[in-house]
Amino acid sequence: MDWIPLIILLVIAYAFVAYYIHKNKLWPEYITFYGPFMAIKTEKVAFFDRAIPYSTFLRAYGTLGVVTVVIVSVLMTIMLFYSVQYIVTQRPPLTAANELRNVLAIPGVNDFIPFTFAVWFGLIATMAVHEFGHAVLCRVEGIRVKSTGILLAVIPIGAFVEPDEEDQEKTKGLAKMRMFGAGITNNILLGMICFALVVFMLGFAVPVQTPFINSVYLDAPAHAAGVEPFSVVKEVNGVPVSTRDDVSALLNSSKPGDQITLLVDHRGTTSLHTLTLTAWPKELGERTNGFMGVTYYDAVIAKQQFELFREPVGLIILLAIPIYTITEPASFSQFSLLIIDSAEAVTWQVPFPEYWTVVQVLFWCGWFNLVVGTFNALPLVPLDGGYILREGVDRIMDRQGLLKYAAYVSGAVSSLMLAVLVAVVVLPLVLNAPK
Repeated sequence: MDWIPLIILLVIAYAFVAYYIHKNKLWPEYITFYGPFMAIKTEKVAFFDRAIPYSTFLRAYGTLGVVTVVIVSVLMTIMLFYSVQYIVTQRPPLTAANELRNVLAIPGVNDFIPFTFAVWFGLIATMAVHEFGHAVLCRVEGIRVKSTGILLAVIPIGAFVEPDEEDQEKTKGLAKMRMFGAGITNNILLGMICFALVVFMLGFAVPVQTPFINSVYLDAPAHAAGVEPFSVVKEVNGVPVSTRDDVSALLNSSKPGDQITLLVDHRGTTSLHTLTLTAWPKELGERTNGFMGVTYYDAVIAKQQFELFREPVGLIILLAIPIYTITEPASFSQFSLLIIDSAEAVTWQVPFPEYWTVVQVLFWCGWFNLVVGTFNALPLVPLDGGYILREGVDRIMDRQGLLKYAAYVSGAVSSLMLAVLVAVVVLPLVLNAPK
């Protein structure tokens, strides 16, 4: 689908609505503008005060969060520097991940992030949980909250909490760092919980041997007869089948040159195909029966792959799934059910009808929370990690009587990190540019 006309249409519609609201000063108590961004807000924020009685626990939680943010910040910084080194020395070829639209995390526009309920739920939950953490720690640290809301630029691009500026300026040291780090802490914690629940839920999926055609060999009998991948075999020569073993049993007595009929169901549409079987390719083994030229999705093998999530490398695999399901489908296609509705669902017995929808909601909630949380931990203003760095540098240099130099230090670190981020995006394009 060509998304450019749709994007242009949405931008025009948003600009028209935003201009009309701004010009006529409609609903000023609920809508305000920050340049081209529309903020839908509320000043009814007294419910955040309910956190105050739990201040001791929440301060401990916030302190642990600051430590976590610092560790994640260091690890992310090392990873980014390593990425630059890898790009310069290895010069990897360009992939879909290098396209501009895939740098932006816009559902439906980004190839790796589909436009689904599960994706939008995960994205909105991530923004809400992040800002809720800031608001709660504001109240715990005695900082008043003026408003909270959603920031729009055609689509929701973030949630926000507006603290009282004077109160925030008065707050120093660890208290201020806890407030900045609370959103990241919430994201990382919720992300880990959601991924743990994904792994737990997958334990209830039982593989079945549905004859689901995963792929069709080029120029093989099935391909010549018009059999499409992602079809379920329903009948062979008029005999109903329900498992791969049923199909194999009916084909065991066949020989090259025989004609068979296949009744298949492709995305709810049934069709009948006549195939002239051939001999098996030598690379697939010595067999005497006829060859159709299809491969089946094997849920048993997929179930074994799911067990990788329980290992230390499991978190990395889960984070990589949206990208590698597209760029490396041969190795990651068995994970597609975790991120989007897929025809492979027929090869699983699940405990309730919306089982895979629940798994997808949990997956995207976990994925967005961990990606947003770790990215925000980078020591780069205006990210939360940058503000934590700035406050830490201010306090350390203030004790040394060098506070006037603190802004230069934190600014230099932010500038360096920005340069590294730009390099990760731009260098692959420059190094692979035609000469």
